[in-house]
Amino acid sequence: MTKSNDSVSVIIPAFNEEFAIVETLKEIYEVLSANFDNFEIIVVNDGSSDNTGKAAGINKDIQILNHKENRGYGASLKTGIKRSKYDLLVIIDADGQYPADVIPEMVSQISNFDMIIGSRTGVSVKIPILRRPAKWFIKKLAEYVTSSDIKDLNSGLRCFRKSTALSYLHLLPDKFSFTTTLTVALLSDGLEIGYVEINYAE
Repeated sequence: MTKSNDSVSVIIPAFNEEFAIVETLKEIYEVLSANFDNFEIIVVNDGSSDNTGKAAGINKDIQILNHKENRGYGASLKTGIKRSKYDLLVIIDADGQYPADVIPEMVSQISNFDMIIGSRTGVSVKIPILRRPAKWFIKKLAEYVTSSDIKDLNSGLRCFRKSTALSYLHLLPDKFSFTTTLTVALLSDGLEIGYVEINYAE
C-alpha cells in the first residue's frame, strides 16, 4: 500500500486516562505508521493525578507535554496546536471512544474543506441518553445561528489546518466547548466543513 505524502500531527488531550491511553496510542500509532511517512503524536497530559503521563510514554516516538495543573480540554488542544510541527492536524480523545482507523480518510478529504469532522452517526453510537436532549438543543441553536446543517457539533475527532486553528485560537475556550465554538466560528465565517461518518464506543 502506498503511503500518503501528507504530514500529520495528531493531538491527544488526556486527563486521568491511564487505563485507556495505552491501547488508544497503540491503535493510533499503528494506523499512522501504515498510512503516513511523516507524522507526530502529541499527548497533552492535563495535570492528571494518576499515571497518565507515564502510561503515555510507552513509545519513545510519542511527544508528551505536561500541564502542571488541570487547565481544561480546550487549553490542552491549544498547547498541542501551538507545539505541533505540521500544518495538518488531527485531534482525538485519549479514552478510545473514537475510531483511529478513519484518520487517513479524513486527511484525504481535507483538501476539499476547511475542517473534517468525524460525525457520530454510524451504526454503533453509544451516547448516554441523558446527554441527548441538551446536545439536540445546542445543535439546533447552532444550526439556527449559522444557517447550516451540522451533522455533529461537538465531536472530538477532527482534521483541520494549524493555520486555520491559529486564526481562531483567541476565540476558543479552554474547556469542553472548544470544539463547539470552533464549528460555529468556521461556519459563521462561511468556511466549509465536511463529515466522515464514524461509530462511537462506550
